[in-house]
Amino acid sequence: MEQIIIHVDMDAFYASVEMRDDPSLRGKPLIIGAMPNERGVVATCSYEARKYGVHSAMNIKEAYRLCPNGIYMRPNFEKYKAVSAQLHEIWGEYAAELESVALDEAYLDVTETAGSFEKAREFAYAIKRRTQSELGLSCSVGLAYSKTAAKTASEEKKPDGYFEILTAQSFVELMTDRDVRALYTVGARTAEKLGNIGIHTVRNLRDRQKDVIKLLGKHGEMLVQMAYGADNRKVTPRRPEDARSISREITFQEDVSDYGLLNDVLLLLAICVMERAGRYGLHGNGVVLKLTYSDMKSITRSNGSVSCDSAYTLYHEAVRLLSALPKKSVRLIGAGIYDLSGNENRQLSFDDITEAGNAVCEQSLAKALGEIGVRYNLDFAGNLEKIYRSDILHKTVEYMRKHRK
Repeated sequence: MEQIIIHVDMDAFYASVEMRDDPSLRGKPLIIGAMPNERGVVATCSYEARKYGVHSAMNIKEAYRLCPNGIYMRPNFEKYKAVSAQLHEIWGEYAAELESVALDEAYLDVTETAGSFEKAREFAYAIKRRTQSELGLSCSVGLAYSKTAAKTASEEKKPDGYFEILTAQSFVELMTDRDVRALYTVGARTAEKLGNIGIHTVRNLRDRQKDVIKLLGKHGEMLVQMAYGADNRKVTPRRPEDARSISREITFQEDVSDYGLLNDVLLLLAICVMERAGRYGLHGNGVVLKLTYSDMKSITRSNGSVSCDSAYTLYHEAVRLLSALPKKSVRLIGAGIYDLSGNENRQLSFDDITEAGNAVCEQSLAKALGEIGVRYNLDFAGNLEKIYRSDILHKTVEYMRKHRK
């Protein structure tokens, strides 16, 4: 049976949640992300802000230049996660399989639950209606025969739109004269490569498919298939335990040249990483460190021979990797584990994070945390679990940066 897929994409999700909760923000250029005087980017923004040219992932200072009278807010991820859980409950009532792309976006396989495009259309409108009536939010929905077509359809009538593409022929007719960037997976770099050989539209891509494949290899083969409306990918539920790696990173508001502070920050990042790994009974078989220097040059170093199931082990190895790198001012630092595998006999939480690994790791972690507490006049006892929250972690690190003795 032909696939029947719905793609749901919330409209300016973070901003819409904030406007729902504070009606005085409605109709105004609301920008969620870093503050204008900070380092960072736009997470999302209202459609009113987009009229000024502001968009997601834009440098926050550029956003402020374009929209100095906008309302700037930091994201509240705990709130957005809670709303996302409510959305997924609604979506899950209609889908046989559900593939989350982000907190606010998902593919729904309704092939079996709907059985026909007519019934699936009813599902799509029901999702839109319930999202508005139950959660006070709007979404854009696409109905199609494939994932690519469903994603394309949901983008077609944003915001608060509905569109359907029921056949490959309809997809081809819609896309033929559009820019190649309208195709799934074609970003700015790929579009530039194609443009350099005179391929600017989907029609150009189809007419010169051999050149595309020669230039892009397997990616080119996939693009040619998509240009003809072919996409047999299945909706595949993504579970946290299927992740290939887990990491955390932080961008400092001012460059840091104190490597003692960087070591201390690595401990907090390691605790965050291993808390998440522990929730899903995972441990790493490799450790990775990431640095971005003040000149924007990024360096990644890893060790694939470290079995890592404790925060202290990750911290210790990350510090070792850091010690071997050039000592220059640092803009961003991150740490993580990769080559993940299950650990059914031990699942960590923040309540027992210091019990990870053997007694030596336990004691070493407690000692390191105690030293940080003294150094910055911080009390982690009973409050360690708060560090896992992105906003608290950033505030704590900024406090440490300003108050290191």
